[in-house]
Amino acid sequence: MTSPQTVSLREKFELFDDHWSPKIVGELNGQQVKLAKISGEFVWHAHEHEDELFLVTQGRLIMRFRDGEAIIKVGEFIIVPRGVEHQPVAATEEVWIMLFEPASTVNTGTAGGERTVTELEHL
Repeated sequence: MTSPQTVSLREKFELFDDHWSPKIVGELNGQQVKLAKISGEFVWHAHEHEDELFLVTQGRLIMRFRDGEAIIKVGEFIIVPRGVEHQPVAATEEVWIMLFEPASTVNTGTAGGERTVTELEHL
């Protein structure tokens, strides 16, 4: 068995530039730790069976909901419960986020479409 390794978020984020394409950086108990860079608006979507945790490591994330929005700043996170329709937005600058979610989670949830990523890269 290999010894546990520390992970540098900055080093991992420096390995990619594409937006809205989560990268897996860790796995535990059926959950995946993913990193993503985002810019602009994502699609409105929900996840029928999975909760999602979004932790902002750079920039300012706007999480829109049908009845309002939340602003998540560096060092803050938000948990979006399963079934809640939401739209992540990086309105003014690129945002770096870390996500914790079940391995079964598809980034576009019930919306599908061209931004769906089913084969995630491991960093």
